[in-house]
Amino acid sequence: MYALVDCNNFYASCERAFNPNLRNKPMAILSNNDGCVISRSDEAKVLGLPMGAPIFKWEGFCKANDIQIFSSNYPLYGDMSSRVMAILEQFTPDVEVYSIDEAFIQLKGFQNYNLEDYGTQIRTRILKWTGIPTCVGVAPTKALSKVANKIARKFPKQTNGVYVIDSEEKRIKALKWIKIEDVWGIGRGLTKRLKAKNCNTAFDFVQLPDDWVRKNFSITQWKLKKDLEGIPTLQLDEVTTKQAIATTRSFEYTFSDIDNIKERISTFATSCAEKLRKQGSSCHVIYVMLSSDRHKKDLEQHRASKLISLSYPTDSSLIISQQAVEAVTSIFMEGIKYKRAGVIVMGLVDTSNYQLQLFEKENPKHKPLMKAIDGLNAKYADSKVKIANQDLKRTWKMRQERLSPRYTTNINDVIKVK
Repeated sequence: MYALVDCNNFYASCERAFNPNLRNKPMAILSNNDGCVISRSDEAKVLGLPMGAPIFKWEGFCKANDIQIFSSNYPLYGDMSSRVMAILEQFTPDVEVYSIDEAFIQLKGFQNYNLEDYGTQIRTRILKWTGIPTCVGVAPTKALSKVANKIARKFPKQTNGVYVIDSEEKRIKALKWIKIEDVWGIGRGLTKRLKAKNCNTAFDFVQLPDDWVRKNFSITQWKLKKDLEGIPTLQLDEVTTKQAIATTRSFEYTFSDIDNIKERISTFATSCAEKLRKQGSSCHVIYVMLSSDRHKKDLEQHRASKLISLSYPTDSSLIISQQAVEAVTSIFMEGIKYKRAGVIVMGLVDTSNYQLQLFEKENPKHKPLMKAIDGLNAKYADSKVKIANQDLKRTWKMRQERLSPRYTTNINDVIKVK
């Protein structure tokens, strides 16, 4: 059996965990630079605030309906997510973290357990230890556990937040209830194609012939169909090493001078190098991109990128930063107001096992230097040690005018008990 544990209104619940006055009140969380709505509480959904709403257009609506607005507090949300996932590992070692607010768990050897009670134990412990409400869906397959979770979320009073699909009758009833566009793995394009075949529910989907599905769709959709039929086909994903690492950001302001852009690119490149070392990888390829503000149609637009192939793999901040800065200098154009840039490192190999070059190789002093820098930054945090072409007094900063305290990750924001 599989269970999907999903945190309810996760971002809003994280805020409420440390500010109980927000409970049962409409809330909205904004994207980077306080742009658009990326998360809403149930109360805000009922009032009609849409997902993705540009806040500058909906500010009056939010004030009129007393919707509390917050900047995204990713350090807090990430830490709370880690706490929830650590609790799940106490119930089973087989945990697949699917996103920041949900995870699949596999329940092997639980044949004699009351899975509804077990799901209730999971919910109760997470709520007690973190303050985050969850719903649990249990079923024989991953896709069906997604369906079960939606039922638990839709009918909290009848299910108490836990629903188990443990019979053929429940499976068929659930598949007839869920719309095809709400099925996990069915996107907009696929929904249109299926509805053209009068396939409006998950039950209609599983009635399609296997041969027809394999011929007209991908193997992934065929596996999804078998999963919905109750035949386990989609397994838990194992943790894999990333094949590419990216740091892309919108600037707080537009920049038209090369010095500011070089400093930002150096910082992004250093961030990629740190992520490489953390997962024990080195890169062969560096991709640098730079673009103007496409929303300002009255300004001259420019978008460019450059790919650099290295003769040997590296995880050194010095080399990656130097190459990235040279690349952005070559694609920069005078007179353009740039708003966004990014660095992506690709062609990753294991740092401890890769093909050496006879005539070119990395300076051997870089390895101990990077280790020392990482150690100091881990100890003192906030990237105290930087390379010379970074601004020592500057860190990348989003526009976050409605940011709540980082209760669990910043000692200065820890709640004080009077």
